[in-house]
Amino acid sequence: MPHESLLAPYSLGVPVVWITLVVMSYVLGTFPTAILVGRRRGLDPTKEGSGNPGATNVYRVAGKRAGAVVLVGDLLKGMIAATIGWMVDGRPLGFACWTAAILGHIFPVFRRFRGGKGVATGGGGVIVLLWYVALSCSVAFALVLKVTRKGSLGSLAMTVMVPPLAAAYGRPGWEVAVCAGIAILIVARHSSNLVRLWQGRESAVSVPKP
Repeated sequence: MPHESLLAPYSLGVPVVWITLVVMSYVLGTFPTAILVGRRRGLDPTKEGSGNPGATNVYRVAGKRAGAVVLVGDLLKGMIAATIGWMVDGRPLGFACWTAAILGHIFPVFRRFRGGKGVATGGGGVIVLLWYVALSCSVAFALVLKVTRKGSLGSLAMTVMVPPLAAAYGRPGWEVAVCAGIAILIVARHSSNLVRLWQGRESAVSVPKP
């Protein structure tokens, strides 16, 4: 990945470019991957299963392939936003665009701010900006999922690991702070899952029947 800003010779245009790319990243984050995939299967993931327009719910109600497509699509939203920001003006803009894409996914203005929970889009940015952290978190997710069969628990475990791992790998304080803010937001979005986990009512992830 590049380490020098492409805007260095054009410092007067930096604020405009930042605003433009952050807004574009937000709009990218609003792309309704789960809803579009669900419609192709004759389903509305916001009205079926858990009601969450995310990969896990689509996996449950529409099948493995549909869930995988949603997962890849949501990952790409975070990856594309973070990559473009980093390429154009370094890691600060990369983190800003990544955050904007997550906010677009969770609070899409075109759908009355009712979006997903941000795990996959957040993970896409981690893959680009902190790939070594992403590897550790992926292992943790796989282990938790294998032991508990709870997708939400695996997602939460992976999410809360990002800030301390970023700190452990020596990333600057501002990067750790951004990761922590995103982690808090994603955990908050899982409040209903946390309640169901506490009550023992959270659904296990299983291969849906055809």
